[in-house]
Amino acid sequence: MSSSFCFARIAACAKVLKGFEVPTPTYSKALWMGQNLIRRLEWPLRGVAKRSPMIRKARNELVERYHKVLLKGAEVQNRLPNSDPLAQASGVNPENMIWIFCTSRSGSTWLRSMMAELGEHRVWEEPSIGRLFGDFYRRAQDRQLTSPNFIMGNPTRKGWISLVRNFILGGAGYAHPLLNSRHYLVIKEPDSSAGAPLIMEALPESRMVFLIRDPRDFAASALDAAKKGSWMYEAMDKAAWKAKTLADKKPDNFVRARANSYLQQISSIREAYNAHEGRKVLVRYEDLQADTLETMKRIYSALEIPVEEETLARAVERHSWENIPKKEKGEGKFYRKGTPGGWRKDLTPDQAKIVESITAPLLEEFYP
Repeated sequence: MSSSFCFARIAACAKVLKGFEVPTPTYSKALWMGQNLIRRLEWPLRGVAKRSPMIRKARNELVERYHKVLLKGAEVQNRLPNSDPLAQASGVNPENMIWIFCTSRSGSTWLRSMMAELGEHRVWEEPSIGRLFGDFYRRAQDRQLTSPNFIMGNPTRKGWISLVRNFILGGAGYAHPLLNSRHYLVIKEPDSSAGAPLIMEALPESRMVFLIRDPRDFAASALDAAKKGSWMYEAMDKAAWKAKTLADKKPDNFVRARANSYLQQISSIREAYNAHEGRKVLVRYEDLQADTLETMKRIYSALEIPVEEETLARAVERHSWENIPKKEKGEGKFYRKGTPGGWRKDLTPDQAKIVESITAPLLEEFYP
């Protein structure tokens, strides 16, 4: 897809939607189509923009400009005559938020893609809320946590937890201005698990998916992705990150760092999952691979969201491994193997032992 074509589509979409002052029965549909177009073009545009500062600037300006149109469009939609009150852009219902907490390379993109196919589902792609609040909170010292002067101190917890709640709901509304009470918002949060306990405490009525993958396969996938020439290495904008990567220079150290990160992240998610009294489900990536449809049925049953089996089956089929283009999967690609247990070939015996030693408690609990 050429850059000129991408930008022409965005510009045309924005131009059409600038006519938001004219009421029309297809207005809402046009807004959603424009929003979906922007998201489908996000990765192609990002790849093109990396090669030219001028294109990057143009791309950023167009995306920002379109989102402003979207925000204004949501306001106008609510003023349309004879509009359905339930269909008005009133923001997300906290009960309809579905949080996917996991590490990276755990199948969250696959899972959220299937969920996005199911009727009134929308996706909030990696907002990194957990990093914003969780990392800051986790680094706080005991003397800070016991002080009412500290912004997230325990004496004032009730107050700032409510502020975290309002911040998340407000952010969701601005990121997805067309949301209404009928929509489900799937929030994909890989590598932001430090904030999972705080998020679920702030939104106890929300639903939670605890997605976990064998730490050895996680480490093997992360190692492949970070090597020079692989998709993650090339996607990173910061040259400093590329210079510091250990995947090629010191792979054993890289695997050790990933295993420690896995231990910390999964421990935080487990803490949030155990404390959450609302609707929740634990999903192993391996089970999702082995029987995708049955696992999806189990997910939606546990979350108490009614979905027809035929609808689930179509989503599963559309996003099956077989339907991913060959050029998009393989070593060094985002879609690498799709087969559990590949770590036995991808990791050296020493690397496997490193991961097993560090993550032993979690392996015993989730992969006995």
